[in-house]
Amino acid sequence: MNGVQTISLGEIMAKKSGSVDPSKFPGEVFDLYSIPAFDSRQPEVVAGKLIGSTKQIVEPGDVLLSKIVPHIRRSWVVGEKQGRRIIASGEWIVFRSEKIYPNYLRHVLVSDPFHSKFMSTVSGVGGSLLRARPAFVEKIKIPLPPLEEQKRIADILDRAEALRAKRRASLAQLDELTQAIFIDMFGDPVANPKGWLHAKLGDVIFSASDGPHVSPEYTENGVPFLSTRHVRAGEITWEDLKFISKEDAEIQWRKCKPERGDILYTKGGTTGLAATVKTDRLFAIWVHVSLLKPDPEKVDSLWLESMLNNEFCYQQSQVLTHGIANRDLGLTRMVKIKIFLPPLHLQKEFSHRIDTLERMKIVHKASLAELNELFASLQYRAFRGEL
Repeated sequence: MNGVQTISLGEIMAKKSGSVDPSKFPGEVFDLYSIPAFDSRQPEVVAGKLIGSTKQIVEPGDVLLSKIVPHIRRSWVVGEKQGRRIIASGEWIVFRSEKIYPNYLRHVLVSDPFHSKFMSTVSGVGGSLLRARPAFVEKIKIPLPPLEEQKRIADILDRAEALRAKRRASLAQLDELTQAIFIDMFGDPVANPKGWLHAKLGDVIFSASDGPHVSPEYTENGVPFLSTRHVRAGEITWEDLKFISKEDAEIQWRKCKPERGDILYTKGGTTGLAATVKTDRLFAIWVHVSLLKPDPEKVDSLWLESMLNNEFCYQQSQVLTHGIANRDLGLTRMVKIKIFLPPLHLQKEFSHRIDTLERMKIVHKASLAELNELFASLQYRAFRGEL
C-alpha cells in the first residue's frame, strides 16, 4: 500500500457498546438501525412495545457493517440524535474510534479490496443463512492515513458516488415513465376506462414453453444459458453468465428457441417479470424462465411486455404462482392471466415511444458504466495512498 499505515478492524470494533431490551420501555420511541431500513438510509422510528428482541446501543458516528447475506454490501454511518435513543439490530458489526473518519471507513467497508477479504470470513450453508464471523473480520487490516487525509478521500468518493446515484435515479425515472405512458395511452387495466376488449395471455401468443427440467452440463464458453436472475422487468441482463455447449443448445432449441421479438417471462423463484428479446444473439434458457411467442397479428411484443409488467398482471401472476420454498408459475396457469387488448396500431404507437426511451436508457447506462469504472479506480488509488 505504498507505505500507508494500516490498522486491524479489531482495534476499532465496538465490542462492548451495550444493549437494551426495548420491550421493557413500551412507551419509549427509538431510532432503530435495522437491515430492512438500510435501503432507505433512514432508521425506523418505532415504539419499544413493537420491538421484540434486545438491540445494541449505538452512537452518532458509529459505522455499521452487515454480517448477514454478506455478498450484499451494506455499511451505514449512524446519524445525529433526534431526541431518541439510538439502537441497532444484532446483524450489524459496530465500529467506533476517534482514529477513523466515519464516512472514510464506510467507503473502505464497501470497496472491492475489502469485500474480497470480508467474504473469506463467511460461514453458513448459503443464501440468507450466510454470516460473516466477527472474530475473523477483526483480523482484517485496512489502510489508515491521517485523519485529514481520510476526510479528503471520503469527500472525493462522496462526490463520485453522488454522480452515480444521480445517473441511477435518471434510469429509474425512465423505467417509471414507461408505465406512465402505458397508463396515459390505455388507462388503468383494473378499471379499463376506455373499454378495450378483454383477453387472456394465451389468446395473443402462439405458445408458452420453458427450458430443460434437468440441470445442464456447463462449459467454459459456448452458448449463454440464462436463468431467472438474468430477467428483470423490461430488461435482459448479460452479466455473470453460464454457458452450455452448442450441441446441448441445439437439443434444447428443438423445444424452446428464443428469437428476437419473443418475451422471456419468469416462472420459477421470482415470478411474473417480462422482458422482450431485442437481440439476434443465440442463447438458451433454464426451466424457471418461460418463452412466450407473441402473435404479431394480435399483439406487439413491447406492448405485451409492459402489460405483463403492469401491477394488474403482476398481481395475477403472484396468485397463480404455487409453492413456498419452490415457487412456480406453471405454463398452463400463466396463459390464463387476464389482459385487455387495444387496437394493434395503438400498441405499435406505444412501442415507438418506448423505443425512444430505450435509446435514452442506452446513453444513461453507458454513462453509468463509465462512472462505475471511475469510482472503482478512485477507490483503488485512494486505499493505496495514490489519490
